[in-house]
Amino acid sequence: MSITANWSYPTAIRFGAGRISEIADACAAAGIKKPLLITDRGLADMAITTKTLDLLEAAGLGRAIFADVDPNPNEKNAEAGVKAFREGGHDGVVAFGGGSGLDLGKLVAFYAGQTRPLWDFEDIGDWWTRADADAIAPIVAVPTTAGTGSEVGRASVITNSVTAEKKIIFHPKFLPSVVICDPELTVGMPKFITAGTGLDAFAHCVEAFCSPHYHPMSQGIALEGMRLVKEYLPRAYADGADIEARAHMMSAAAMGATAFQKGLGAIHALSHPIGAIYHTHHGTTNAVCMPAVLQFNKPAIADRMEMAANYLGIIGGFDGFCSYVDELNASLGIPKTLSGLGVENPDIDRIVAGALIDPSTGGNPINMTAENTKELLLKIV
Repeated sequence: MSITANWSYPTAIRFGAGRISEIADACAAAGIKKPLLITDRGLADMAITTKTLDLLEAAGLGRAIFADVDPNPNEKNAEAGVKAFREGGHDGVVAFGGGSGLDLGKLVAFYAGQTRPLWDFEDIGDWWTRADADAIAPIVAVPTTAGTGSEVGRASVITNSVTAEKKIIFHPKFLPSVVICDPELTVGMPKFITAGTGLDAFAHCVEAFCSPHYHPMSQGIALEGMRLVKEYLPRAYADGADIEARAHMMSAAAMGATAFQKGLGAIHALSHPIGAIYHTHHGTTNAVCMPAVLQFNKPAIADRMEMAANYLGIIGGFDGFCSYVDELNASLGIPKTLSGLGVENPDIDRIVAGALIDPSTGGNPINMTAENTKELLLKIV
């Protein structure tokens, strides 16, 4: 089977090894003539980034890059990116990288044409309607990791650097016009990034599957996304050059982000404030939180997870699924507690407060209160 395809769901996706060569054509399809490539600092000087800039320059689209992007991007990064976009006279963004580069790139394309303060567009009620939709620049997204799935998302997660809270900025036009999913771009990922990003995709699928909201399409996508992670993440971790495994993990990442339109839950509700306060890797933090959250939600999800276990070929129903998660984490070098992420003596009350206001709580199968969330958090400290 050829792992190359053109998909139109949830947006136009050019999937396959080597398809970064189509970056100039993708910009043309999006109506971009002078793109600003936005990525993170770690990727700025890497060969995959240089090659992409070479392709854009050779096609007469200029050579412009903005890479002042933190691992957990914030409003300061956004302001600097908007300044670079405006001063360069750009008409679109190539969002390039993992979750941080993709989220910041999408945000700059959105925010460069707006006049209201950034936090006026937080994902609350109909606040997205405050935006001037006609002023949003087109986006081409190019993921270089297989985890967040931000390339098919309609929002960006941005940290408020003053309050150390992660906020979700939403607008339907955040969804990129064209996505290039080229698994060759992920071959150079270090093992710990392969593990953390892969488990981020897994967390998205698990939480979407457990969410109590009605969305059968997302339910099916989440289940198959879990299967792809189960089969191919260990392979990608063991051999970073396994292009088949890298391709299927890239699919799983996009599937997880598509599925979580159904909702997320306590894994992300905890992970977001932990990451905002202590700057931990998001996907790895999700992986640390997952075992305890599964047990927390057991009364509401045991039957559902037994169905998932059967599909995934895991013996033992809910308990078997939990054992599988523990074994997977261990095999990928994931610590069991936050101290393994360098978080010593965390501010429990501050994390709990952040978790309770995180939008992810709305998709958790069991209501999160200050008391039970604190009990949950203490199990991973």
